Formats: sequence, C-alpha cells, structure tokens
Amino acid sequence: MANLRFEVVAEAFNKKAVEVITPVERPSEFFGKNVFNRAKMYKYLPREVYEKLIDVIDNGARLDRSMADAVAKGMKQWADENGVTHYTHWFQPLTEGTAEKHDAFIEHDGKGGMIEEFSGKLLVQQEPDASSFPNGGIRNTFEARGYSAWDPTSPVFIIDDTLCIPTIFISYTGEALDYKAPLLRSLHAVNEAATAVCHYFYPEVKKVISNLGWEQEYFLVDEGLYSARPDLMLTGRTLMGHDSAKNQQMDDHYFGAIPERVQAFMKDLEIQALELGIPCKTRHNEVAPNQFELAPIFEETNIAIDHNMLLMSLMKKVARRHGFRVLLHEKPFAGINGSGKHENWSLATDTGVLLHGPGKTPEDNLRFIVFIVETLMAVYKHNGLLKASIMSATNAHRLGGNEAPPAIVSSFLGRQLTEILDHIATSDKDELFDVAGKLGLKLDIPEIPELLIDNTDRNRTSPFAFTGNRFEFRAVGSEANCASAMIVLNTAVAEALHSFKQRVDALIEKGEDKISAILEVVREDVKTCAPIHFEGNGYSEEWVEEAKRRGLDCETSCPKVFERYLDESAIRMFESQNVMTRKELEARNEVKWETYTKKIQIEARVFGDLSMNHIIPICTHYQSRLAKNVQSMFDIFPHETAEKLTSRNKKIIEEIAERTQIIENGVEELVEARRVANRIEDEHLKAIAYHDTVAPKMEEIRYHIDKLELIVADELWTLPKYRELLFVR
Repeated sequence: MANLRFEVVAEAFNKKAVEVITPVERPSEFFGKNVFNRAKMYKYLPREVYEKLIDVIDNGARLDRSMADAVAKGMKQWADENGVTHYTHWFQPLTEGTAEKHDAFIEHDGKGGMIEEFSGKLLVQQEPDASSFPNGGIRNTFEARGYSAWDPTSPVFIIDDTLCIPTIFISYTGEALDYKAPLLRSLHAVNEAATAVCHYFYPEVKKVISNLGWEQEYFLVDEGLYSARPDLMLTGRTLMGHDSAKNQQMDDHYFGAIPERVQAFMKDLEIQALELGIPCKTRHNEVAPNQFELAPIFEETNIAIDHNMLLMSLMKKVARRHGFRVLLHEKPFAGINGSGKHENWSLATDTGVLLHGPGKTPEDNLRFIVFIVETLMAVYKHNGLLKASIMSATNAHRLGGNEAPPAIVSSFLGRQLTEILDHIATSDKDELFDVAGKLGLKLDIPEIPELLIDNTDRNRTSPFAFTGNRFEFRAVGSEANCASAMIVLNTAVAEALHSFKQRVDALIEKGEDKISAILEVVREDVKTCAPIHFEGNGYSEEWVEEAKRRGLDCETSCPKVFERYLDESAIRMFESQNVMTRKELEARNEVKWETYTKKIQIEARVFGDLSMNHIIPICTHYQSRLAKNVQSMFDIFPHETAEKLTSRNKKIIEEIAERTQIIENGVEELVEARRVANRIEDEHLKAIAYHDTVAPKMEEIRYHIDKLELIVADELWTLPKYRELLFVR
C-alpha cells in the first residue's frame, strides 16, 4: 500500500489529454440533437396533437390522456430512428440525485413471440417501488406503491440507448416524494401571484415565468489519486490532510490557462451537454487549484433544474473517460475554497418584461420597485427557511468559510438601489407622486437609469445579492438539487406578492387611487424588510452580532436549521400557496435529519478506519525506524555524543507517541459517541447528537493526524497528499 501512492502519482503525471472529436456542425446545428424538443414534436406528432401538447406546455392546459398514445407513438418513432431500445421515467427522489428504472420496448404478442411497443399509458404513468426511497415515514416498507407521472413541460431526452422521460414521483396517497412535484406547484403559485400584481401595470400579461441560471463549481482529481484516498471515495471529501505549502494564496489559478487534460474534458462535456439541450455558455478555472466552473444561459426554472441534475450525472461519466473523478462535495479540501452553485433567479412576463429590471417610464420603474421590495419581504420573512433550503451536512463545511456567504441570510442591493429605497422610506406619500390629468403620472423617485443593470458592486459575502435585473442566491451548495432553494424562494415570493395585492386592493376599495395605494404599501414594506438589507462584510463578527439584533436567523447547527421547515409561518406559507402540506413537510424533515446523521456516521466510520489502519501503523513504523537509529547511535558513539546526536529523533519519537495515543483514545471516544447517538430513536435528536458530539470529535483528532503528516517520512505516507491531489493534472 505504501507504494500505491507513488505509483498513481507517476501514472497521473504521464497521462495525456484524451482526443475529443469535434462535430463538423456548428453548435447551433447539433444543439438539442438528443432532445424531443418542439421541432421534433412538430415533425413526429399529428398537427392537432402537437398544438394540444404545446398548449399544455405553454399555458398549463390539462393533459388529455386521449392524446397520450399519439405522443408516445411519435416519441417511439424518433427513439427508434436513434437506436433506442429502452425507456425510463427519470425522477428526482429525496436523495439529492436522480433515479431511473430502464424497461425495454417489448411486450408479448399473444403468439409466443414479442412486439416492440410504447403506449401512452407507459409514457404518462409508471409504478416504481416507493418503499426503498426516502419518504420520512409517509410509506411503510410493506406499502411499496408509488407513482411517477410525466412532466410534459420538461423535454424527453436520450442517453445512450434509453429514452428518458422527466417525471414527478408521488406516493400512493398523493404526497410528493421528490423535488419536482413541489417545485412545479411553487412555480404555479408565483406565476399566479406575480401575474395578478403585473395587471396593475400591464393588463395584457397572461403569465409570469420564473427563470434560473446556475453556476456549477466542481473539482477534478486524477482517478488514480482518488482511488488511493478511501475518504474521497466513500465520503466525497478528504477527512484528513495537511495544507499544501502552496494552495490558492497566489491567486494564479482563477481565470488562468485551463490545463490541457481539463480542457479536453470540458470540450467533451460541452458537446454532449449541448446535444442534450443544455445551453453551456461559460467555463473557467476557479480560485482553488483543480477547481473549475461551468455555467449555462438561463432557462425556465423547471428545465434549468432538470438540466443541472442531468449535467452533474454527465460530468461524472465524462470525467472517468478522461481519467478524472469529479468532486461535487462543497468542501472536499480543508484550507482552500469550497464549491457552490450560485442560482441567478428572476421573474419575467410572457410579453418579455423582466420584472426585476428597471424600465424607461415611471410606471415601469414603480413595477421594478414593487417586485424588488416584495422579493425582499419574502427573504426577510423567511430568511431562516431559505437558509434551511440550502443547508446540508456537506454545505455546512463551506458556509462562512471566507470563500462563501455566511450562514446568515441577508441581501445586498448596491448603492444606487439602496438610495432609492431609502428615499421611498423617508418620504411621505404626497411627496412621492401626483396624478396630473393628461400630463400623466409623475413620480418623485430618483431617476433609475438603465445603467443600473450593471451598476451594482459585487459583494461576495452576501448570500442573496441583487445583480442588476435578477437576484443571485450564492449560498447553494455545489452538489445540491437547485429545486430545494427554488421551492422556498418562489413560494415565499408568491406569498409576499399575494399579501401585497390584498393590501393594495383593500386601499383601492376604500377609494384610494391605484398608484397611491401601491406606493403606500411599498413604503410600508420597505420599512418592514429593512433588517434583511446589508451592504457590509458578511464575514465579520460585528455582522453576526448586528444580525442577532435585527432578529435574523443566526443558527449554524445544521439539524437545528432544518427546524425552520416546521415553523408555523413556514407551514402556513406552503399550505396557503398549495405547495406542500404539513404532512409532507414533516416527512421531508425526517429525511433531512436522517440523511444528515447517515453522512456524519459514514464519515466517522471511515475516519476511524483510516486512523487505526493507516495513520497509526505508518507512524509507529516510522517511530520504530527512528528508535533503531537512536539505538545504533548509542552503539557507535560515546554516550554524551549519542545523547546530543539523537536528541532530535527522540523528540520526534516522543511526539509521535503522544499524538498517536491521542488519536487512538480519540477514535475510541468517537466510537462511543456514535454508539450513544445511535441509541436515540428520534431522528431529530439523533441528528443533533451527531452534530454536537460526533462531528467535533473528528476535527479534534484530525489536527493531530495532520501534524503527523509533516513529521513522518514522506516515503511511508500511504494517502496522496494535498499537493498531489491539487496540482497533478
């Protein structure tokens, strides 16, 4: 085992970039090649069926089961022409990944043979085993039935020889067991609420679309080095390892030249992603060594999330072809930046108006202010819940680590927008507007130039920052399903907009002018949500104290942060917007607590194994070597001389003995802490116990292991070191 590390390092140094064949067509020509998009629908479906399906996709019309057979027939024809032999319902259970069960296009023909068939029934609904997926107690093991149902708003696609059909996943009794079902409900809620508010300004608006542009950060590690690190293989992060002397302190990796092997990987990934309709736009080196980023053009939120889940799966597959393993863990290496997934979120009308973007008329700018302020109201009212939506055992390592937003949700707006909101808050209604007959509306609001779109600074310490015509939610973890945050954000904004409209309408019914009523409610809300607005350094200790004074959620314990899902205000919000029920929320929290416990449990078991079977044997072996050297020195030299010459080695021997004893005792305490926590039946309390007693013990032990790495002879250390993991490409 001692030689494996050096073997894989040597192999990694000798690897060359894999040749990637570039398609002869332009990207625009092969984009969506493997997607049953509108062009394919038009080609393979009867006109009447095509028009009905487009109505379902664009306008939310109810899916008519009678047309399912015709759609399935067209899909099957397209799939046959592309060599497809299987189909699967592709869904997103509460595992943070995707799930699929492949079935062949075959049925009995009644004559002892078989026929290839794909019916509308198979397209629309399947019945996978629900008991084996996380369900939080909604289903018993002996009650296995669950349903996957086709989501026609997300295009069907082909992976290898399989037709993949995006679906929701629900229990036999109708509760959502996935991310997509509540996501679609939240998008419906924000569409209805935002459209209603839009009618104050644009009566012609029929629909509001939630858009999302994600930025996926990740690490690449040579697969040989990866295979020699059991902790990376089993937990996704290094549980031990001393800093490399050089890491990211020179700022020379960010936007630097992309290494040749990595460039080939990126090229291969982008080609396959474009064929699957994922509009990849940007690629670059990130701050940490061997850290990179990929970002697409924004899309409708549901499709964007499907594409991100698909891309993460594709990344892992393509990385192996190039001799890499992709690390999506939020903090795979201590001491350097972790990886996030910034979510750029905005709302737009079906007429092309960006609701978070300023306009050219006073009416446009009042609309802009309304949607900015009501978004801030949503974030303020549910700041703890938004934090819960992005919290996990893995992301907790990254948040607040001086490279990611802190674990306190606040919003950065920039100087110009801040001044505008301050002006509204401090002016009375009569000062802000007057309606002068044919002269039209005049608003005494500081001019909002189009330049504002690019006139906000970039505060990297803000979890939820306004960036011109959208908000950027920066606290999301790199391996997370984007839907978790989007469900909460869209639902909270829907609630805020609904409340806004109720209050405005109430004033109008009392005889208030519409614009006057809007301004009065906006002024009230600007003052109410002021505590969420913060322009300063989110990493400072002063901000933590200030946030507490403002009443913001400052909890950092992951299991306790999850409790926000069960606050009465959260349950009321989800139920009032028809997104999730109390039962669904309680079940999801059980899953969250259980998942947290299992992840820390696995880490603790791997950590104990590495400590006892790698670290201590290596250290005692080196200690024995030093002891023999000391004994030999006394055999050769006079006692006084030998004492002098062996003093350093004896100090090292003593330090190794002390640290290995601490490690061994610590592992015993770690095992006992797990044993005690495992006796707790309540998943909530068990997760808290793992957070409070198990996780900290690993950090205590790690300190001594990392010190020993600097002492023990390099040739004996079996685990690839940070300098190799981060700089061998």
